[in-house]
Amino acid sequence: MALSQQIKNRNASELLNLAILGVLLLLYAPILLHWLDGWLNKNISTEHEYFSHGIIGLPFAAYLGWMNRKKWKRLPNSIHPLGPVLLLFGAVFYLSGVTEWVNLSLPVILVGLCMWFKGIAGLRSQGFPLLLVFLATPTAVPYLIAPYTLPLQSFIAGTAGFILNQFGMDVTVDEINLYVGGRIVEVAPYCAGLKMLFTTLYVGLMLLYWTDALSSRRTVIGFLSLAVIISICANIIRNTLLTFFHGTGQEAAFKWLHDGWGGDLYSACMLVSLVPLLNWINSYFSVSETQQEGESH
Repeated sequence: MALSQQIKNRNASELLNLAILGVLLLLYAPILLHWLDGWLNKNISTEHEYFSHGIIGLPFAAYLGWMNRKKWKRLPNSIHPLGPVLLLFGAVFYLSGVTEWVNLSLPVILVGLCMWFKGIAGLRSQGFPLLLVFLATPTAVPYLIAPYTLPLQSFIAGTAGFILNQFGMDVTVDEINLYVGGRIVEVAPYCAGLKMLFTTLYVGLMLLYWTDALSSRRTVIGFLSLAVIISICANIIRNTLLTFFHGTGQEAAFKWLHDGWGGDLYSACMLVSLVPLLNWINSYFSVSETQQEGESH
């Protein structure tokens, strides 16, 4: 009888999980498809384009959640008081009809479900996948920080102008504007590399998790710091090329790198460079730790 009861409870639990998954798919499939279409075809708002790293991040989060399923099942059932509260807030956000709130309802409901079924232990078990979902959820954060990017825009414009001047081009820099060949190129907030910076940090976190390097504070700080520097340098080079193309009348090349697949290819190459960078940092710190252990003995 006891075994029969356990089987019934297990089947009921699995049916409940499938039902919840089905409801979530019905509620959020249209939203996720809207995000995906906007990110791929760039017909979504500029601020939401900043979160296009969700194209790789959301599937990876789903994969990690699926891989953690056995660990999840072994956790004891425990309802945390915040679980139903977050589910209520998520429902209110979803039903509000306000775009930002509807978007945020996804991570809120997911966190609420974890705390409803498994408490804090469940939240910790799915912590990283939930973080990936949250960081890929389009919000107004880029819009809020855009006014504070003026120093970065000015730095990029000045550096791009300096580089082109070294190659004999007559370039005048006025704050965030570059004048060359009777044309003007503006280093707007979007062109300041915020999108690339967001993507770099996001992919960097994924790589750190994949290589089990998140536990090393030195590796995390060193890798993300260098990744930010690489992202900024790559964006300076990109803006230099855009200014050169526009100033010399090469509009096809300008559009290819600015709006076309050339920009995506450029970003992808920069992101690929993070892999050998992380490998080098891991090797460097492992050698350093080995030397320190040898000296201690």
